[in-house]
Amino acid sequence: MPEQYNAKGVFPVQVRGRVPIDPLNLAIRRDDRKCILCGQCVEACERVQTVMGHYDLPLIDQIPCIDCGQCTLWCPTGAITEVDDTAKVIRALENPDLHVVVQTAPATRVALGEEFGMPPGTDIELQQVAALKALGFDTVLDTNFSADLTIMEEATELVERLHGKGPLPQFTSCSPGWVKFCEMFYPEFIPNLSSAKSPMTMLGAMIKTHYAKVRGIDPAKIVSVAIMPCTAKKSEAARPEMNGAGMLWEKPEIRDIDIVLTTRELARLIKSRQIDLAELKPQPYDRLLSEYSGAGVLFGVTGGVMEAAVRTGYYLASGKRPPDALLDLQPVRGLKGIKEATVDIPGAGQIRVAVCSGMSNARPVLDAIRKGEKHWHFVEFMGCPGGCIAGGGQPRSALPPSDAVRTARMNALYSLDERQTVRLSYENSEIKAIYDNFLGKPCGELPHRLLHTHYQDRSMHLNAKKA
Repeated sequence: MPEQYNAKGVFPVQVRGRVPIDPLNLAIRRDDRKCILCGQCVEACERVQTVMGHYDLPLIDQIPCIDCGQCTLWCPTGAITEVDDTAKVIRALENPDLHVVVQTAPATRVALGEEFGMPPGTDIELQQVAALKALGFDTVLDTNFSADLTIMEEATELVERLHGKGPLPQFTSCSPGWVKFCEMFYPEFIPNLSSAKSPMTMLGAMIKTHYAKVRGIDPAKIVSVAIMPCTAKKSEAARPEMNGAGMLWEKPEIRDIDIVLTTRELARLIKSRQIDLAELKPQPYDRLLSEYSGAGVLFGVTGGVMEAAVRTGYYLASGKRPPDALLDLQPVRGLKGIKEATVDIPGAGQIRVAVCSGMSNARPVLDAIRKGEKHWHFVEFMGCPGGCIAGGGQPRSALPPSDAVRTARMNALYSLDERQTVRLSYENSEIKAIYDNFLGKPCGELPHRLLHTHYQDRSMHLNAKKA
């Protein structure tokens, strides 16, 4: 069944039983031949993510979409999928003139195994590295490292805001689906968004600057690939401002991230090469930009960014190591959609924090702040229910997504954190070295050029229904 377009022949019109998807969407697409008009994608978009149905018709010049891909997890026929970029990766790997670097996000390592018959939550971290090396990637790096880097920047920014250098509450900015949601429906809160880039794009910038310099490689010859649990990472990588390395080299065409593959795409790529993931001998990540703390692992779960930031924020504000209670911050753990906690930090006082995942939960949090009913200092937002472990690019192990699968993946990441010798981002020795030898101080001049970004008001492009 062909897509239906509006009178100008530009944007698909809304058809009962399915969400409208722009044919130029960088993250998701639909095969109308497979669509049975069951309405499951509408359920995900309208009720879980509160995007569809929360704007007035007719649309002006775009189809509102936060690119989260939750509809791909609800679609029973597989009609809606991520945009497939595996061919781009294959071409890069086959080009002998290119140096192809890949990074893996925290949540992929506890979900990829499901595509190969393993139970949800199976940790295949080092088998995943082995598979990527078998595919021909020149270097395999860990996004957990740049999660620690993000915490150094974001926690420093929070401490500065607590001392009056910016509006409160500070909002996290690592979830591109959430960022786009804020830009579309709550643009008045754009100043509250942390200017810190996500771990993916931070590592992309570091690969084409510090890594390129240390390895003696022309950054223009580097192809930077990211394996992510999130379809929205595809559109995030394409944002014009995500070229910090290019701007530093005065070659703006150089992108921080060139290609993003979801966990599902990586699984298809591995299978296409007839690689048996379960039989692979574990291999370590390559050195340089791969060491991580337990705090970095937690970025994959709802509440994890908050917990990681509080650990380092405590140290930055007080100069003291956080107490053990902050290494197991139970009030922000679990799958509850909205969570709150209060943390006593010497030198900063009582810090009120909140955590929410899934954009249907973001609306009451943002509305409470707008009305002056809540006065938090720091709020973590994750675009997908449960956080990255349930991102739109993760395996479809249950239809619709189940809390049992989310819990198994979440517990696996908590276990990884607990097993780490270093559990605080600021104690990561490679993080210390990169500030000492390259970046300078957190939130300094060079970090702001490479590791921070800005946002745009997207509400002008749609008739958003006001709360």
